[in-house]
Amino acid sequence: MQNLIKSSSISTLTRILSILCGVSIIAVVFLPIWRIELDAPQYPEGLSMQIFSNKLSGDVEIINGLNHYIGMRTLHADDFIEFTVLPYVIGIIGLFGVIAGIIRKRWFFFTWATIFLVFAVLTMIDFYIWEYNYGHNLDPTAPIQVPGMTYTPPLIGFKQLLNFGAFSIPDIGGWIMIAVGAILTTLGFYEIKRKKHV
Repeated sequence: MQNLIKSSSISTLTRILSILCGVSIIAVVFLPIWRIELDAPQYPEGLSMQIFSNKLSGDVEIINGLNHYIGMRTLHADDFIEFTVLPYVIGIIGLFGVIAGIIRKRWFFFTWATIFLVFAVLTMIDFYIWEYNYGHNLDPTAPIQVPGMTYTPPLIGFKQLLNFGAFSIPDIGGWIMIAVGAILTTLGFYEIKRKKHV
């Protein structure tokens, strides 16, 4: 009977880290998740834009002014349906992590970890699709037109776009999400291995 209870419960280590990961995910609601930096000769100090779960921050208006010349859509938080739901989705997923640590049920932990990992993958796919459409659907009446040129920012890393260098990288919230993903994956393998020895 004792072995049956142990086999259906997560370890103390997994319990503690699950709660910490859950709280960390909830904190992401209030932190910048991603950032895009632009460098060009006319902007030696650079331009940057931070993406939160519910808003855009940084040099958004300056970037919008530049985008107008090459036919890219201007960026407004109201245009992103994701900003209306992401804070709640992230908060609920984080809460599930805390609950998983409290109730200690292995099945709940694995369900939560799977939901988080699927959410992270779908979020990156959605971000890539947004970037692709943003850089490809150009205004045909734009003042500056370069035949065959598109302006999709990099999903991650560096890309040269005309005279602008674009650098895309996770911000503090994004690094937290990556760390949580790595921790949950590691804990998942640990719990599978632990169950076999109970």
